[in-house]
Amino acid sequence: MGKLDNKVAVITGATSGIGRSTAELFAAEGAYVVVSGRRQAEGQAVAKSLGKSAIYVASDVADEEQVKKLIDTSVNEYGRIDCMFNNAGIPGKAGGLEDLEADQIDSELAILINGVLYGMKHVAPIMKRQGSGAIINTGSIAGQRAGYGVSMVYSLAKAAVIHASKCAAMELAEHKIRVNSVSPGAIVTGIFGKAFGLSDTQADADGATNGLLDRFNTAQPYPRAGIADDVAQAALFLASDNSEFITGTDILVDGGMIAGRRWSETMARWEGLSQVITPG
Repeated sequence: MGKLDNKVAVITGATSGIGRSTAELFAAEGAYVVVSGRRQAEGQAVAKSLGKSAIYVASDVADEEQVKKLIDTSVNEYGRIDCMFNNAGIPGKAGGLEDLEADQIDSELAILINGVLYGMKHVAPIMKRQGSGAIINTGSIAGQRAGYGVSMVYSLAKAAVIHASKCAAMELAEHKIRVNSVSPGAIVTGIFGKAFGLSDTQADADGATNGLLDRFNTAQPYPRAGIADDVAQAALFLASDNSEFITGTDILVDGGMIAGRRWSETMARWEGLSQVITPG
């Protein structure tokens, strides 16, 4: 038996990266998956690859009406929604305070914050009627600590998502609806290519991010690069009944990146201090 047998999961941003890996894992664990994203060709291809257990519904999460349509279509198709994974996102334009532009702020927040709020808003009544449900929102280590994101807007948006998840968790807990967020660290996906100006197609092409695998092996204490499936596995846990008593929590998937210093670095500093302080 799968961990999500007969559950219905809606995943935004499921045409590539973390969303796609999560859609594939959820389907393998027995879920009916609604694949959603702006790119129709890619979304239809993902849904087709998952077989009869999946459909594709086009949706731009910055548009509330499209999000509502996504939820309505999912309920009409499957009769319920057991998991809503508000995952769609963009990297945000790199730059500091002096680089901020009004249009950029509005367009990025519309996806990164509004899209999450719309998803929670429109799925909540469905889950209340069911008396159950799991909502998962994609945060980031950049929303937990300053200095881990090159986009000011992205970082503040992810902090908002993490806190909004906790607020929603408190509001919906009495209806047995759980709301949690998952915060990736340095995960090798096409979002890095997009941040450097590659088109969606170029960034998601096979091999486009292979060079990051070696670079990210030492980006965190755990000695390998993070991959999309690492986040998908965390989302699977939060979507499954195994996490029934967990809500209002942010799960870090970062290989220990923001937990503290590497032990080897700490000991190297200690050795350096000892050479200064200890008499020769």
